[in-house]
Amino acid sequence: MALLDRLRLELDRAGKSASRALDEGRLRLDLYRARQSVDRFAQRFGYAVYRAKKTGVELSVEELAAHMGNMTAAEAEVTRLETLVAEAAKQRKDFLGAPPKPSTG
Repeated sequence: MALLDRLRLELDRAGKSASRALDEGRLRLDLYRARQSVDRFAQRFGYAVYRAKKTGVELSVEELAAHMGNMTAAEAEVTRLETLVAEAAKQRKDFLGAPPKPSTG
């Protein structure tokens, strides 16, 4: 019976480890997408400035504020996701390094 309990414990531990790795992978994918979003906003902002300068006008205050707001929000999302990825990686490493707890029963 002790062998079955040990096997069950190890399988449960492997399942949790795989689940954590999948969660971390999803976060990393979200982070990649958020970084792409920042790049797209920066590109749009750059094109808007270029077109305005090319025509000899300045960006309107509203347009500038909209671009800045988009960039700020996108960068905040990247920062949030970077924090979550770092926490998930630390938890996964801590979990993998911890010895399995035997069941008391």
